[in-house]
Amino acid sequence: MTSNTLSAESKQRIDAGSTAASPAEAAQPADNEIHSGVGVLDKTVKILDALESGPATLGQLVTATKLARPTAHRLAIALERHRFVLRDQHGRFVLGSRFAELAAAAGEDRLLAAAGPILQTLLDRTGESAQIYRRQGEQRVCIAAVERASGLRDSIPVGAMLSMEAGSAAQILLAWEDSDRLHQGLRHARFSSAKLAAVRKRGWAESINERDEGVCSISAPIRNASGQVIAAISISGPSGRMGSNPGHRYAPLVMGAGKYLTDALIKASASR
Repeated sequence: MTSNTLSAESKQRIDAGSTAASPAEAAQPADNEIHSGVGVLDKTVKILDALESGPATLGQLVTATKLARPTAHRLAIALERHRFVLRDQHGRFVLGSRFAELAAAAGEDRLLAAAGPILQTLLDRTGESAQIYRRQGEQRVCIAAVERASGLRDSIPVGAMLSMEAGSAAQILLAWEDSDRLHQGLRHARFSSAKLAAVRKRGWAESINERDEGVCSISAPIRNASGQVIAAISISGPSGRMGSNPGHRYAPLVMGAGKYLTDALIKASASR
């Protein structure tokens, strides 16, 4: 992690409101260490800086940060509760999924700028309502949508919060999560781990009567420049009109729309 160089005055350590430093910490100052004036924040950043290089045990965090072991443990556990830090299969601390969520939120304006024409094209080509969803905690939020002008339709307004337990967009937003969060998301889901494995393999998801009776949907991923799935693009409508195998009919169009928006985000990221 990097930070703008601070003035000499702002680099002075202020103990008020900070976690008390151990003698070992005080005895080993780093020449390039930045002090914000909020000790507990500076120590938290040390933990995140250390994890930027990869997974670390508690002992490795203590060595890398020169924090007292109880301090390093307390801060790592607090970060874990807020999902800025997670544990891998070996029990090591790693950077958590919250960073990806914040990055997705930061990139939302660029996504929305390109989304309108693509959603309208999907509507024109499929005749069904089209939406974009982003995960927000344990739910998903509709951040963009277009609807049929008339006839039976699946109406999802912008800002609507939907469950992560059902629907093709939920499958997309969960399928590429880390293993711990994936297993947690499957606990109450109406789809299985085998179904998510199929989603990852083919690159799209299908839902028939899963979220609501009589409703079908097809979704595909939208990725950022790092390849992370940050949103799902979908079409949805009545199963009577979309048929018993809507994926076969509509998936290429939805995947094409997702790829177009992914390419647009990559291009916008490269031009910054």
